[in-house]
Amino acid sequence: MMLSFAKMHGLGNDFMVVDGVTQPIFLNESQIIKLGDRHRGVGFDQLLLIEPPQQPDLDFQYRIFNADGSEVEQCGNGARCIARFVRNVGLTWKHKIRVGTMKGVLNLQIMRNGLVSVDMGEPRLEPGDIPLRYAQKELFYHVNLDGIDYQFGSVSMGNPHCVLTVDNVDETDVDKIGRQLTEHHLFPEGTNVGFMQKVSDSEIRLRVYERGVGETQACGTGACASAVIGRLQHQMENKIRVYLPGGHLHIDWGGVGETLKMMGPAELVYQGFIEL
Repeated sequence: MMLSFAKMHGLGNDFMVVDGVTQPIFLNESQIIKLGDRHRGVGFDQLLLIEPPQQPDLDFQYRIFNADGSEVEQCGNGARCIARFVRNVGLTWKHKIRVGTMKGVLNLQIMRNGLVSVDMGEPRLEPGDIPLRYAQKELFYHVNLDGIDYQFGSVSMGNPHCVLTVDNVDETDVDKIGRQLTEHHLFPEGTNVGFMQKVSDSEIRLRVYERGVGETQACGTGACASAVIGRLQHQMENKIRVYLPGGHLHIDWGGVGETLKMMGPAELVYQGFIEL
């Protein structure tokens, strides 16, 4: 079978985007792993599969698979690429698009300046919603790794996030600490780990170790999580610019009880076909 796809990225966080609306497609775990191989396949951080909507008030459904074949709940950079893709291939001509995910509905909007805005919904802070094995919600949680006590904040942006404040992201062992926390028993479903350096009351530098992937050039939900934790722990402003290795995102969050909006670019790299 020849599969049509697009290669896209959001700030270097790269995706294989597959239209499952006009072409019949079922991908198993081994096929996804093979496609994700950067030497023998397409190569990507995540594969995004667009499907027909499951509810009448939605435009599309979309599923997210990591390069290791695991399916995950949410992807902010991927959501922006979805908005661009469905417009590029003529699946819709709308500028405002509603898509369903494993964890609810996202409202996407293609702006006049070409950026894509995503209403990410309300951040979830209760441990049971993250999920996080802690008895009650705390502003600061603690975990011991190799005899060192780490303080972190945690939030669900439709997927679990653990955010540590560090003095300098360039001098942090993101791979080692990220892997340990991703697999820690405190997080029964694993977690994405953000390493946040506060630059000012409206700016953050961030590196993210993503569950099932490793460190990526950018993580949209990670940027959202860092802004939430920055607001709660460090009294940062409601409009925050988050600088990631691949570029920056704009996050706007009014506080607890409010929905969060993320805005940034989504780029097409190429379109092609591959035989499964």
